[in-house]
Amino acid sequence: MVHLLLAIIYLAFISLGLPDALLGSAWPTMYQEFSVPVSYSGGIFMIIAVGTIISSFQSDRLTRKFGTGKVTAMSVFMTAMALFGFSVSHSYWMLCLWAIPYGLGAGSVDASLNNYVALHYSSRDMSWLHCMWGIGASVGPYIMGYALTGGHGWNMGYRWISILQIVLTIFLFLSLPLWKKTKGEKMYEEGENGGKGSKPLSLKEIFQIPGAKEIMISFFGYCALEQTASLWASSYLVLHRGLAEAEAAKFAGLFFLGITGGRFISGFLTMKFNDRQMIWLGEGITLAGVAVLFLPFGEATALLGLLLIGLGCAPIYPCIIHSTPANFGEDKSQAMIGVQMAFAYIGTCIMPPVFGLIANYISVSLFPVYMFVILVLMAVMYQRMLGKVKKSK
Repeated sequence: MVHLLLAIIYLAFISLGLPDALLGSAWPTMYQEFSVPVSYSGGIFMIIAVGTIISSFQSDRLTRKFGTGKVTAMSVFMTAMALFGFSVSHSYWMLCLWAIPYGLGAGSVDASLNNYVALHYSSRDMSWLHCMWGIGASVGPYIMGYALTGGHGWNMGYRWISILQIVLTIFLFLSLPLWKKTKGEKMYEEGENGGKGSKPLSLKEIFQIPGAKEIMISFFGYCALEQTASLWASSYLVLHRGLAEAEAAKFAGLFFLGITGGRFISGFLTMKFNDRQMIWLGEGITLAGVAVLFLPFGEATALLGLLLIGLGCAPIYPCIIHSTPANFGEDKSQAMIGVQMAFAYIGTCIMPPVFGLIANYISVSLFPVYMFVILVLMAVMYQRMLGKVKKSK
């Protein structure tokens, strides 16, 4: 039963990744159909991001009250309905409307599932869980591409993925008896039944936990680095390294290949190294990748640098999440992971556009410098968090 539930959780994370790259894949067709500027995709992205941040902040309250299984099932159902709504939309404002439940659903399932796996499964399972997300994020554009090239239209691409998520929702509801209650859920139930129990932590209480602010800044930095690399690698290669656009796109894809493949490999490495060692290893490899980008030796260094950055990023996210219960306590882990997720999405929203301004007004050649500064911030905050957690115990 434990393995069956883990398989369902893996499927849920593949499902979580499936729609992530759909908007970017379909937008060149969509914006022409809706007669809006190409930049308007940013509006949809921001609505989704804000919804995700809000639901991440509320994940502790929702999970304690309803349980991880129900929150996951309802969240996937919300995203499935939102994707179906995208598929029947015939105007830009309808896309914006359906982006609201999409963001709210995505944030809840992300935070709840990450906490559940951190509490009940090994670091290896956490690494492979995020590898599943990479598989979903890679497959989604292929499904959309098939819909577009087959003459079915972008609407059918969204509809096919919504159907897949509806099927997953059914499996999730059938699996509800398999989900164990977390410590936070048990404590909430005790309070509901007249016992001591515990209330969901407020943001003020979360920030007062030793090391909380540092790990949030570190998580902010990691996701800022990952998203900046994914959005700006191609532009850097074209505008600074002089590569052809098609070739640059292939090279930029090595970053995603590094993350997905790296998380698969990390699953095996976690059998020998603990979460802290894996994070240090990831930061070291990322630093090596950024350093290689500074070398003026043409295409080979660009290829190697992006691949190394992807490999380095691979263990950091899942290992920070998996170590949260050990660092901050099982009763506080859902609240901490929810806020970490929120800071992650804030990082992805703010920092790539900041580099866009730097590239526009100064030079795109500062891409490796920008990545280096974020990496240093991330590493310093992580080390400070470890020191504060150690002192508090």
